[in-house]
Amino acid sequence: MHRYRFLLTRQWVILTLVALLLIPTMIWLGIWQKHRYEMRSARNQLVSEALAAKPVPVERLSSPGHAVTRTEKYRRVTATGTFDTAREVVVRRRVNADDEVGFHVLTPFVLTDGKVLLVNRGWIPANGVQTAFPKIPAPPAGRTTVTGRLMADETTAASGIKEIKGLPDRQIMLINSAEQARRLNAQVLGGYIQQTAPEPKGDTPELLSDPGEEDAPLNYAYMIQWWLFAAGVPYGWFVLVRREDRSRAEAAAQPSEEPTTAAV
Repeated sequence: MHRYRFLLTRQWVILTLVALLLIPTMIWLGIWQKHRYEMRSARNQLVSEALAAKPVPVERLSSPGHAVTRTEKYRRVTATGTFDTAREVVVRRRVNADDEVGFHVLTPFVLTDGKVLLVNRGWIPANGVQTAFPKIPAPPAGRTTVTGRLMADETTAASGIKEIKGLPDRQIMLINSAEQARRLNAQVLGGYIQQTAPEPKGDTPELLSDPGEEDAPLNYAYMIQWWLFAAGVPYGWFVLVRREDRSRAEAAAQPSEEPTTAAV
């Protein structure tokens, strides 16, 4: 085994240690991607089932102070009442499908029993001015039935959007039913809905599209990739060892050159 003594050199000891560290690291990364794949697949399944379910009255799923659960999120609900545009607010820094910056229009919807449902009526452009309250097309007047996707209250942790103090009048950063209940001094159902019907006249505000599916297969591909890398590390180390051993053997087999003596 003396021919492999080069493995004890500083260079090869470091290379071997790096290989030994890479193997469990890549295995762990593959497991992490597997968890991401499972999580995204489960989320896609929940969203698909929620969107495919028959609409139910919103009062069946939400009530004042209720926290919308994962299984309730995106469920299609209906509500009957009247829009209260006098106490309407807009949600800042929201983008549409083309990544244009604007506002979401959040309008209180007073139900027949007096409780309030928050309705995100859709997106409108900012038109370069975000300090003044924008001009918003009016919703249907009088008693109306709306349909929408039930959503959970927004938080900074979930959305990455920070609350900002001192905003212009009637502008907010996050949609939170508890905060709106204090502002409106009313019983507000937990969460809010993204309106899907009726469609607005002139297509403004622009209704929000269904949530897209997360790319779970990509995480599955990454999982396989990391595990292939983990399997390739010992193979690569073995190839390098054999190459080094062969190079040393060839060098040792070379005849040493005798110094030539000049003729007298």
